[in-house]
Amino acid sequence: MAYEFIEVRTEAGKVGVITLNRPKQLNALSNGLMDELGQALKAFDADEAIGCMILTGSEKAFAAGADIGAMASYTFADVYKGDYITRNWETIRSIRKPVIAAVSGFALGGGCELAMMCDFIIAADNAKFGQPEIKLGIIPGAGGTQRLPRAVGKAKAMDMALTGRMMDATEAERAGLVSRVVPFAKLMEETLGAALQICEYSQVAVLAAKESVNRSFESGLADGVMFERRMFHALFATEDQKEGMDAFVNKRKAQFKHR
Repeated sequence: MAYEFIEVRTEAGKVGVITLNRPKQLNALSNGLMDELGQALKAFDADEAIGCMILTGSEKAFAAGADIGAMASYTFADVYKGDYITRNWETIRSIRKPVIAAVSGFALGGGCELAMMCDFIIAADNAKFGQPEIKLGIIPGAGGTQRLPRAVGKAKAMDMALTGRMMDATEAERAGLVSRVVPFAKLMEETLGAALQICEYSQVAVLAAKESVNRSFESGLADGVMFERRMFHALFATEDQKEGMDAFVNKRKAQFKHR
C-alpha cells in the first residue's frame, strides 16, 4: 500500500525495511506516522517470506522526537481519552519477528524510545541519543524512564532524564544502549548483514529466542529460566532442530524450513 510518512521496501526478498520519511520535521513521530509504521510492521510480520525487519531514518535524524507542534495544544482529556502513545506506538511490542533499529543522527525523546522498542540498535558514529522531555515540562511517556535504565543503568538514565543531555554513539555502546557502532557509510550494509544472518536461521528458533530474551525483562530469574528451559525443550519437536543438529554432525550447511 502507499504510505505518506514512511517508505517501505524489501531486501533480498527476506528483510523488510521501513524508513521514516518526514525530513522537514526530522522524522517527528506524528500520529499519522505511527499509524503507518504499525501497519507496515504488521504486514511484514504476517509475510512468510520475511524473517527480519529494519527500522531506520535519515542521515540527520532517526527521529528527533514526538510531534511537539501537535502535542502542544493537547489537554489531559485529549491524551487520556485518545489513549495517546498506547494506541499506536505500542504496536511494535506485538511484532514477533526481530526488528533492528539502524540509527543515524538524532534519536531524541520519542525517537530514542522507539529505537529502544526495537530488538537491538546498530548506530552510526554520528548518532546521538537523549530524553530531553524535562526541558518541555514533561517526562518521557513511551518507556523512556523504564527501558532506558534497563539498558544503561539507573545513574545514566537519571542523568539523561533529569538534565536532558545527549549521549553520543560511543557512550551509548559503552553503556549498553546499542549493540554496535559503525561508520555512517556502513550503517545500512552492517544492519542488512545482521538481518540477513538472522534470516538464515530457523524462524521458529528466532521467534523463541526473541520471546525468551524479552521475558527476562518481565519476570524474576527463576521464572525466566524456567520459561527459557521450556522453550528450549519445545524446539526439540521441530524439524529445524533435527536438520540443524544433523547438519552440524555431518559438517554441512543446514537448510532450515522454518517448521
